[in-house]
Amino acid sequence: MRLVAALFAVLLSSIPMDAGDASYVKTGRDQSTWKMGNDLVEREVRFDASGGLYTSSWRHKLTGTDFLARAREGKRWGPEFAFAADGERLAGAWGQAFELVESNVQETKPAGKTLEVKLRARDKSLNVSVLYTVYDGHPVVRKWLAITNRGSAPVTLTHVSFEALSLRAGAPADLQVSAFYGTQPREIFYTGRVDDAAITQRNSRTGEGFVVMNEAPGYTKRTEMSGWGEGIAVMYDTDLFPFERHVEPGETFTTAKSSVAFFAEGRSFADPRWVVPTYTAQVLMKKGAAYQPPWIYNTWEPFERSIDTTITRDLITAASKMGLDIVTIDDGWQEDYGENRINLKMFPGGLDEILAAVERGNMRLGLWVPLTAISPNTAVYRDHPEWLAKERDGKPKFTGTMAGSQAVMCLASPYRDVAARRLSDLIARYRLKYVKVDLTTVFNTYGESPGCHAEGHSHRTWAESLVRIYEGIQYVTDRIYRDHPEALVDLTFELWGQKHVIDYGLLAAGDFDWLSNVNDHAPGHAGPRQARTLLYLRSLAIPTEAMLIGNLHADTPAIEERLATAMGSGPLFLGDVRKLAPAELDWYGERIRWFKKLRREVPITEGFFPLGAWQQPGASTWDGFARLSRQGEGLITLFTNEAMMNRVEIKLPVMPEGSFRVRSVVTGNGVGIFTGEQFRRGVAVALPANYKVEILEVRR
Repeated sequence: MRLVAALFAVLLSSIPMDAGDASYVKTGRDQSTWKMGNDLVEREVRFDASGGLYTSSWRHKLTGTDFLARAREGKRWGPEFAFAADGERLAGAWGQAFELVESNVQETKPAGKTLEVKLRARDKSLNVSVLYTVYDGHPVVRKWLAITNRGSAPVTLTHVSFEALSLRAGAPADLQVSAFYGTQPREIFYTGRVDDAAITQRNSRTGEGFVVMNEAPGYTKRTEMSGWGEGIAVMYDTDLFPFERHVEPGETFTTAKSSVAFFAEGRSFADPRWVVPTYTAQVLMKKGAAYQPPWIYNTWEPFERSIDTTITRDLITAASKMGLDIVTIDDGWQEDYGENRINLKMFPGGLDEILAAVERGNMRLGLWVPLTAISPNTAVYRDHPEWLAKERDGKPKFTGTMAGSQAVMCLASPYRDVAARRLSDLIARYRLKYVKVDLTTVFNTYGESPGCHAEGHSHRTWAESLVRIYEGIQYVTDRIYRDHPEALVDLTFELWGQKHVIDYGLLAAGDFDWLSNVNDHAPGHAGPRQARTLLYLRSLAIPTEAMLIGNLHADTPAIEERLATAMGSGPLFLGDVRKLAPAELDWYGERIRWFKKLRREVPITEGFFPLGAWQQPGASTWDGFARLSRQGEGLITLFTNEAMMNRVEIKLPVMPEGSFRVRSVVTGNGVGIFTGEQFRRGVAVALPANYKVEILEVRR
């Protein structure tokens, strides 16, 4: 049996993931059975009058495993979906709550097919569309609900599960679950919350399993790994931040989405480190596979609110020499939070001369913008006190900022139109490529109370305010993208309401997330090592280029460590780049231009592989990462920290076949030619003298 398994693994590793991978939806003759899939995955969904809507099989076609085989034996499919309407629980399966109306199939982007199954509740004035999407080349099925109130009175939805079935990777005794972006081992009976955008379930015997991705935003998400290996429920929260949503007559509420991706560890492109980064970068990132990340400079540290015209002009000169793409003025450019008037004390000539200087340097301008934290001096605060968020005691909500205490407006009020127009006007006025949208919305990251208790807003209760405010963020960014489709919108961790948080709900609303503010003023501070910890722990679940990890200072030594760290995520620098010597500016410029050329030529978002002691980088161990295309091309970065090593062994167990030329970007010297088989066994690489960092270019 071991020989058979070994031969099967070799055969599977030779199958390209992108061969004949077109998606399909096949409707049965009875018009109540559907099969959706591609060459990698197939899900079969059925409807019958007595059992309702349920998934009868869900196969990983590369291995033949049906993850519902155990459920089928006992006909315990799971409810498929469930919610409470005015307190009455309705489920897709397990009874006769719904009747089938019709189904249809649509093309979708990226390339794929979407099946819509339309149901009508028998005892409620509700229609429910259950939507399933499969994409070309991805072993993933995505799912969500659209719930329409066809009655004459509002309906209150709670306890909403948009994916719920008895999916399991094996016998319960063999299962392993990892939470916190799919990287931290947990018990198999587990409730995932705000930091659990993705949870993996793995069969410890076979290495096969699936990744459950919950696309609900922020604190509204909840993912149940049910019982001791009984199934999954992808849902909104029910207790700590309880989901509640009123649906008016004639209104359709569309839920968040779930995605379930199948993997088989170590089996070529079925490995999760290929499967998930490829899917999230190509499907879940707003700009998709064509996105090219800009290199961004931000003024926040060390200048904070003391930034002015003279400093900014000098920073622009240095940033241009470094080969950066965007210069962002952070807090301090505006007169008041909540208005676009310029702080003429710091920028006497306004921002037009800054804009001209940036564009002369072949760069684009970016600005920091608070969304709901506004000054009491603004017209909107004076004219519309009814839009203020309220505390539990009915008092207006205020939040602490670097400009002092500021009022918090509620995005579940007409204020969202004012905010959307203000940001869109700002982008148009200064031809902005990038906006950093910041500060408190749902609640403050550092401990202020969540939500809004005001009356007269579109939320009827405090609980409903939570999801409505997230919807308000989406409303604002939708307006920005409608007016300025090429703009890059950064929704910071403070805006999303949790330290270092990033999730798929955020990526549905914006392009990326200023993930953290790592202290990097001097050598010995938290610096690049902690930035890489943030990166590595999220790199399986989240497209790394969606993470802007502040605040690495480009002028803090060693600069090669900061450059190499920035190459792992959305590249971002702070610091006083005026202090860099001409030779250092040239050094940055040469290597940043090299990276941008590589990034244009090689789709390195297809695989991300942490190396060495990646789960917790430390002084006495080495760490690193490989960013590779499915052709095996890309870059490898190595960090020796304080380990006093002169060589390390790079082992990439899922490197494709072929012969690869490896070159040091740090020294410019050739390292050698290696085969995919050698990388899978392990390649010893000598590290350059006088450096603690190596950056390797890998090309066929």
